[in-house]
Amino acid sequence: MSFLDILQLALRNLRQAKLRAVLTTMGVIVGVAVIVTMMSFGLGLQRNMLDRFKALDFFNEIQVFGQGLSTLAGLDRSSRGPEGERRNDRRSDKSPTRILDDAGIKEIAAIPGVAYVEPSVSFNVFVRSNGKLRSSFVGGANIPNAATRFQHFAAGKMISSPTAGEAVVSERFIKDFGFEKPADAIGKTLELLAPPSENKKDKEEEDTPNFFGIPLDDPGLDESNPDVETKTFRIAGVLGEIKEGVGQGGLRGLFPGAQIYVPLQMAHDWSVQHRSPMGQVALALARRGGNLGEGQNEGYEAAVVRVTDPKHLTEVRQKLTEKGFGSFSIVDEIDQIRTVFLIIDSVLGLLGGISLLVASFGIANTMIMSILERTREIGIMKAIGAEDREIKLIFFVEAAVIGVLGGIVGVLIAWGIDGVANRLAYRFILKPQGASFIDFFSLPIYLSVGAILFALVVSILAALYPASRAARIDPVRALRHD
Repeated sequence: MSFLDILQLALRNLRQAKLRAVLTTMGVIVGVAVIVTMMSFGLGLQRNMLDRFKALDFFNEIQVFGQGLSTLAGLDRSSRGPEGERRNDRRSDKSPTRILDDAGIKEIAAIPGVAYVEPSVSFNVFVRSNGKLRSSFVGGANIPNAATRFQHFAAGKMISSPTAGEAVVSERFIKDFGFEKPADAIGKTLELLAPPSENKKDKEEEDTPNFFGIPLDDPGLDESNPDVETKTFRIAGVLGEIKEGVGQGGLRGLFPGAQIYVPLQMAHDWSVQHRSPMGQVALALARRGGNLGEGQNEGYEAAVVRVTDPKHLTEVRQKLTEKGFGSFSIVDEIDQIRTVFLIIDSVLGLLGGISLLVASFGIANTMIMSILERTREIGIMKAIGAEDREIKLIFFVEAAVIGVLGGIVGVLIAWGIDGVANRLAYRFILKPQGASFIDFFSLPIYLSVGAILFALVVSILAALYPASRAARIDPVRALRHD
C-alpha cells in the first residue's frame, strides 16, 4: 500500500469512532496548551527582564572600583562606608590593588572602546529648599553628561557648565520639598548645609574677638553664623521618569542614584571639605597605617565606565584588571539569571508534560480498543498480503494525526490564553498603577513548532505497543473473530 492509501485508511478509522477520537485528541490539546502556556510565561519573564536591563542601559556600562578610603583604612567590606552610608551592594570581580585617583581615571579613559569615565561622588547632607529642611543624597555629575539618565527631563534642562552653581533634581525631590509640579522648582534655589571646614573654622576663630580664647560675642546657632556653612545652587532641571515600555521607572545605568546632582568637581570638593566624623577617622587610620601618604589624595571608591559598544565589555574589563582595578558588569549576573530561568522553564515544562503523559495513556487506550474492534479487518488485510510493517504504519499514522491535530489546536488555545491573560494583567494590575502595557508571555515560533513536534513524538510512542500488538495478530484466528 502507498502512504496515501495508509493515510486515507487511518482517517477513515478515526471517523468511524468520532467520539473516542475527539476525547483522545482533547487530552493532547489540554497537555499542549498547558505546556505552551507555562513555558511562554517563563520565557516572557526572561525576555522582559533582559529587555528591561537593555532599556535601563545596563549593558553599556561597567562599574570600576579602586582602593577607596574604606579599604585603605582597613574597614570590613560588609560595614557601612566612611560617610555612614551603606556600601554599594555590587561586588567587584577582584579586589583592587591601586587607588582610583585622577591619574587612574585618565588611564581608564585612554583604553580602546571606552567612551567616557565618570567618578562616583555621593554624600548625605542637610538640604533646605522651598522653606523645608530635609536630609538628601547628593551626587556629582560630569558636565556635559552623555548618560541616558540625564536625557529625559520632566521640566528644565541639564546643568549648563562644570562651574555653574546649578543642580538637577529628581521627581522624588519635588515631592519631598513640597513643590506642586516639576515646573514650579525651575529657577528656585536649594542650599547644602554643613559645619564649616577646618581651614575656614581656624580662620574664623582668629578673626573672632576674644579674651584669652573666650569669645566675646556668641550670636547663637543658626545657619547664618560660622557654625553652619551653606552652598546655594539654582535648580536647572527636574529629571523625569520614563513611563512607557519595559524601561519605565527606575534609574538608567550603573551610576549611583541621588535626589540632587551638582557638577562633579563641586560635589567632590564639598565631600572632602565636609567629612563626617566617620570619614575623618577613616582618613586618619589610612594615614596612620601607611596606606595613604600625608599629601596623597585618596581618590574615588568607584567610577562608571561607559563603552562605545557592548561587544567591548570583555576587553575593557580585562584591561581594568591588568591596571589593578576591580569591576562589575550586569553581564556577570546574566549567566546566573539564565540558569535560574532554565530551571523555572524546566519545572513549568515538566508540569505541563505530566498532562501530555496522561494524554498518551488515552492514545494507547484508543489504539488498543481499535485493535479489538478491527481484529477481523486486520486479519483480512494480512490474508491478502498486507505486511506487518504496513499494519504498524496504519496505527502510527492514526496516532500521528491525533498528535499533530491536538498540538496545533493546543498551541492556538495557548496563544488565546496568553492574549487574554496579558490584557487582564494590564487592566487590573498595570493600568491602575499608571504603567504601560507589557507582554508577560512570549510565544516564539520555535516554542509553537517544538510543542507540536513533542505532541507528535509522544503520540507515536504511545502507539508503539498497540501497533506491535496489531502486527502480531494471526490472520487465521483473526478471520474467525466475530
